[in-house]
Amino acid sequence: MIKQNRIVLTGFMGVGKTSVARHLAHILGCETVDLDIFIEDAEKRDIAELIRDVGIARYRVIETESLKKILAEHLAQVLALGGGAWTMPENRALLKEKNFTSVWLESTFEHCWQNIRQSKKERPLAVDKADTFRLFEERQNIYCLADWHFIVRPDQTSFEVARQIAEEVFSVEFN
Repeated sequence: MIKQNRIVLTGFMGVGKTSVARHLAHILGCETVDLDIFIEDAEKRDIAELIRDVGIARYRVIETESLKKILAEHLAQVLALGGGAWTMPENRALLKEKNFTSVWLESTFEHCWQNIRQSKKERPLAVDKADTFRLFEERQNIYCLADWHFIVRPDQTSFEVARQIAEEVFSVEFN
């Protein structure tokens, strides 16, 4: 196994990072941490409320501070990022320094948009479809900096994606 089995999942909102991370951690028999959930627990409010209260620039600072805490305090081997965390160069450098293998989960905009619309979770950066599409397009050039790239098809379950990552990245064999 590579880089001490430490893996970080990135990709656009709605692609399934949280679910895939949970399944991947189960397959690998390790701990997982979701950056957004960590932030919500620490800040005692959801991400949407936090962004409304402090603005996106301050939120990105809180996000990076939270990532530093996770990397210092947790032994999590599977880490799911929020959709914008990977776009910050400092966050990418922190993860590389801690020997995380990065995996970009990519899907079509329409698949992500459908998941965003079906979610009960409020997403302040995905209110308008056209604006969200522009954000999706902007982030593709940054997500592609990840070590690995997996296409998430609409007909795949998050378990199937996790299993594929386990097989290809960590050489886990399934019977």
